Amino acid sequence: MNTFNYPVSKQTKDSENLFGIEVKDPYRWLENPDSEETKAWVTAQNEVTFGYLSQLEIREKLQERITQLWNYEKFGVPFKRGDRYFYFKNDGLQNQSVLYTLESLEDEPQVLLDPNKLSEDGTVALSGLAISDDGSLMAYGLSTAGSDWNEYKVKNVITGEDLADHLKWIKFSGASWTKDNQGFFYSRYDEPNEKTKLEDVNYYQKLYYHRLGTEQTEDVLVYERPDEKEWGFGGRVTEDGRYLIISVWRGTDPKNLVFYKDLENPNAKVIELINEFEASYRFIDCDDDIFWFRTDLDAPKSKVIAIDINNTDRANWQIIIPEAEETLEGVVLLNNQFVADYLKDARSQIKIFDLDGTFIREIDLPGIGSVGGFGGKRYDTETFVSFTGFTTPSTIYRYDMVTGTSTIFRQPNVDFNPDDYITKQVFYPSKDGTIIPMFITHKKGLQLDGNNPTFLYAYGGFNFSLTPSFSIANLVWMELGGVYAVPNLRGGGEYGEAWHQAGMKENKQNVFDDFIAAAEWLINNKYTSSEKLAIVGGSNGGLLVGACMTQRPELFACCLPAVGVMDMLRFHKFTIGWAWCSEYGSPDDEAEFKTLYAYSPLHNLTSGTKYPATLITTADHDDRVVPAHSFKFAAALQEAHQGNNPVLIRIETKAGHGAGKPTAKIIEEIADKWAFLVDNLER
Repeated sequence: MNTFNYPVSKQTKDSENLFGIEVKDPYRWLENPDSEETKAWVTAQNEVTFGYLSQLEIREKLQERITQLWNYEKFGVPFKRGDRYFYFKNDGLQNQSVLYTLESLEDEPQVLLDPNKLSEDGTVALSGLAISDDGSLMAYGLSTAGSDWNEYKVKNVITGEDLADHLKWIKFSGASWTKDNQGFFYSRYDEPNEKTKLEDVNYYQKLYYHRLGTEQTEDVLVYERPDEKEWGFGGRVTEDGRYLIISVWRGTDPKNLVFYKDLENPNAKVIELINEFEASYRFIDCDDDIFWFRTDLDAPKSKVIAIDINNTDRANWQIIIPEAEETLEGVVLLNNQFVADYLKDARSQIKIFDLDGTFIREIDLPGIGSVGGFGGKRYDTETFVSFTGFTTPSTIYRYDMVTGTSTIFRQPNVDFNPDDYITKQVFYPSKDGTIIPMFITHKKGLQLDGNNPTFLYAYGGFNFSLTPSFSIANLVWMELGGVYAVPNLRGGGEYGEAWHQAGMKENKQNVFDDFIAAAEWLINNKYTSSEKLAIVGGSNGGLLVGACMTQRPELFACCLPAVGVMDMLRFHKFTIGWAWCSEYGSPDDEAEFKTLYAYSPLHNLTSGTKYPATLITTADHDDRVVPAHSFKFAAALQEAHQGNNPVLIRIETKAGHGAGKPTAKIIEEIADKWAFLVDNLER
């Protein structure tokens, strides 16, 4: 049995009186990631954590097996611009996937951009991509060390040469080219303070147009709202090139506004088409002055509507595809038809409709899984589709929109037999009786004796849907005899906006209850026991793990909260954290404060409690969920914990919230996590 000498975490007398409650914050000094004190604390914590992990014999074997399985060709979904095809491919163990281009699918592909050559350690990643309508130019974003801050450059696709254009301080934005291929729209913030750019709040985003060959200082300001600091803007040029569609977002709330600008008229003003935050409106395409949207207005599972911009009275809006029992996740136009991506109990279902909403056909899928792709232009008859499941590596199909036939374009070769595994979906009642779906995957022949190590993973927030996907990490877990379970908690988007709202703000406890009920169902049905059960989640899912381990510490053996939101009273004070108030509620509102304080993981640790074995993971450069959340939670957990279970924090350096993380770092972290679980679930 290990005995842990945790680093001493200094306690200060910082506190605040919040609505009559004295809230102590003894580890607030850890909010400054660049102070010498914090750096010393990070070093000391990592020494304890890696000292423990390094002596786990299975760690090296796990890393070898993960690396062996990871080493297979991974293909992205091809897409076409002009007369050229583009796709991403990873040979197997490359830190970042490489972008290729070719004129014919039979040609030898040419490397267009290899992010692995941008830094020695693979920590510079491609974070955005926009190719001009004729396929000749590419605007691309780069992120360093996982930061949300992006820089954009422009490359000549034909010659492979970079142009002089260089744009900075871009965050939460893509790029959209004008039809003449002379420039693109993008959104940015004002230049931040260099020293505190990873912590400072982000307000006042602005929409610009950049013309090729000019300095960023000459970019044209298209739209800003100095009276609305929280508004952000996404600019998208319609396929016919006539309109700029401006989607206005506020925080992470799916409700948005829609403005537009006529690009054929140099003096045209921005017109407010939808000017109330009442519902989600996702622009699909337009037919002259008819705009098509997917919206959840009076339809929590979404529908397709048509708006004539010359006659915008609500009475004249047309419903093209009505709301269905399934949740409408996305709609695109191909072959002059609507391709609708539905979720039926968190699994993909694809239906095709005519422009008047007439149902044409449903596309047959190979099994329980998730579909991606269906990229292309309005009149394209060819498209590419990916299909993946818990035991199905992402396979790429070429789909003929006219005949409805599909052929395998690329199929990965992974060193395992999918027939050895089984996926099933079960439905269980939560605390209030709500029925929750859960996917369970494991090796065939599993004995339901309550003795199987089980990995329970969920998210439950921000309208995000968890659908079946393939993971080498999870495959290795199941090779060890483990069970992998994924419940679709409230707060997600699996059953539309009503499902989302049932798990946000004052309803957030429902999410934790759903997760706890999943654990109890797995135990009651003999899949596992409390001594063999691990709960795992990242970001909002890290909050989920933190809340559940503080509410029911006896129910779990291991907890792995990754980059979690742990301080629910100060999350809104850093970077984009304010934007989550639309999901969680605001700590500055008394009623919402009380809800947040009741479950905030940092504030609900109880001294003298035996907590599950815990491995907190974060990164010192995370500027989405700042590392202070995990730092403060780790310090407080180590102080409160009573018992021999390790409660450790693993702090990655030169990495952020997770996006663009190099393959080598990903494999190391998975091996560490799995070794931690094996060691602590065997006790």
